[in-house]
Amino acid sequence: MPMHDWEQVEAGIYHAFHHWWISEISDALNRGLLPKSLYALPEQVAAGFGPDVLTLQDGSEPGESESGGAATLLRAKPNIQQTATHVGGISPRRKSLIAVRHVTGDRVVAMIEIVSPGNKNTARAFRSFVQKASELLEQRVHLLLLDPFPPGRHDQNGIHAAIWDDIAGDQFVLPSHTARTFVAYEIEYDINAFIETIEIGDPLPDMPLFLMPGAHILVPLEATYLEAWEKVPARWQRVIAPPTPP
Repeated sequence: MPMHDWEQVEAGIYHAFHHWWISEISDALNRGLLPKSLYALPEQVAAGFGPDVLTLQDGSEPGESESGGAATLLRAKPNIQQTATHVGGISPRRKSLIAVRHVTGDRVVAMIEIVSPGNKNTARAFRSFVQKASELLEQRVHLLLLDPFPPGRHDQNGIHAAIWDDIAGDQFVLPSHTARTFVAYEIEYDINAFIETIEIGDPLPDMPLFLMPGAHILVPLEATYLEAWEKVPARWQRVIAPPTPP
């Protein structure tokens, strides 16, 4: 399924698609992609950050495979366009941070966030988003960040560049001014970023979601995006569907 130009529709249409996509991703994770000791919940709130999908642990340790489930954690490094590593972890911030826990007391292992226009339309909203993402990484929560929008006024090199500068003080440069950025963060003592960039009309890559250092699953972005796209009213599909090649 190709990436569409979501700037062509009203915010409410994208919001509806956003809701359907996160539901499809959450359902896919719970249908056997996650180890048995983990489960996903959509649209929870943790430490002031509104992640679209939380991956929670029920108290046992996730293993490579578990009876009663088909999930297998992948140990090889993901085959991703670009990678970056920040050695030495994140410097502690001045303000105190509260450990992220679900209301049941289960520990948050990973989060998935799909960026919305509201995260980037003002300098204040964008800075708040970057700070909260950085705080999650400081709390050693693995993060998969999906940005279906091109760089804008407040993120001229994309949202990952701002996060990477905040946590590592390093620069990241997008390959084009229209690229959409997908990035998976793996938290060890060091911080690893696995980055894919795509353009409108490109298929969506499956992206790693790290559940522990050195172990991840692949999130089926293409398949879940297609399921969500099928729910978009035909009137709006015609507005944003890329033209058929001659």
